[in-house]
Amino acid sequence: MTAQPEAVTIDPDYASRGGYDPAFLAHPLPLPAPGAEVAPHASGELRYHHFSIVMHRARRLALFTACTIDGKLSRRPTRERDRWFLDPRVPEDEQTGEVVYRDNDLDRGHLVRRLDPAWGTSDALAKAANDDTFHFTNATPQHHDFNAGETLWAGLEDYVLDNADNADLKVSVFTGPVLAEDDDAYRGVQLPRQFWKVVGMVKESGELSVTGYLLSQAALIADLPGEEAFSYGDYRTFQVTVRRIAELTGLEMAPHIAADPLERMEPTPPPRELARPEDLLV
Repeated sequence: MTAQPEAVTIDPDYASRGGYDPAFLAHPLPLPAPGAEVAPHASGELRYHHFSIVMHRARRLALFTACTIDGKLSRRPTRERDRWFLDPRVPEDEQTGEVVYRDNDLDRGHLVRRLDPAWGTSDALAKAANDDTFHFTNATPQHHDFNAGETLWAGLEDYVLDNADNADLKVSVFTGPVLAEDDDAYRGVQLPRQFWKVVGMVKESGELSVTGYLLSQAALIADLPGEEAFSYGDYRTFQVTVRRIAELTGLEMAPHIAADPLERMEPTPPPRELARPEDLLV
C-alpha cells in the first residue's frame, strides 16, 4: 500500500527554528540588508527551519526570503492538500491572508519552494521545514497560469534543486518580489509584477559564485472578480546582474554583487533571456 502524505502541521515553538545560516557555504554569504528607503518598512528576521523571511510591513508581503539547500541531505516529503497559516509573530494586518486569494485565479505562490528547505538528518526535520513554507509570510499572489504552469521560472527552480540533489551541492537561494510603487492594487494589496532570484554556490575551484535572475512580464489584461483589475503577462526569465536586483529592490547586497561573474564583465552586459534553465551562468 502506498504511504499517504501527512497533513501540513506547524510546530508552535518558533524558538526552535534556526533560520537561514550565513555560514552554510564554505564562503559566508549574509542576508541582504534593507537599504535606507525600505528599512523603515522592514520587519525583523523571521526564522523558520532552514530559511528566513523579512517582511515589507506596509506591502504585507515578503521583502525577501533566504533559504539553504543541502543536496546531500535532501528529502522529498509527499505533498498533502495545501493548508496555509498566518504567522503569529506578525500582526495580521502586516501579512496577506486568505481574503486576497478567495474566488479568483490567484494562487498562493511559494517564494521559498516547499522542497528547497526539506533536508536534514531525519524525515521529521525535513517535513517540519516543508510545512514551514506554508506560512502566508512565504506566499505571494501569482496568477494560476503562471504559478502552476511549466514556465521557465519553474524550470529554473527545478534545475537548482535537482542539481543540488544530484551533485550533493550546498546552495543558498534568495528570492522575492519586486515591490514597485506602481504595482496594481487588488483587494487592498498591491500585486507584484516581477520576481527575482539570487543563487549562491561554491564552485569546484573553491570560488563563490552568485548569480541573479529576474522574471518579467509583457502587458496582458486579465480581469479578476470585483471592482479592480490586474495586469498579467507572458513571463520570461532573464539573467541580470545581482547589482540590478539590488537597485530594483532597495536591498544592500555587496557580498553577493562581489561574487557575481557578470560583475567582472566589461561593460556590464544587458539582461540575457534564458532559453533553458541549463543556461545558468554559475
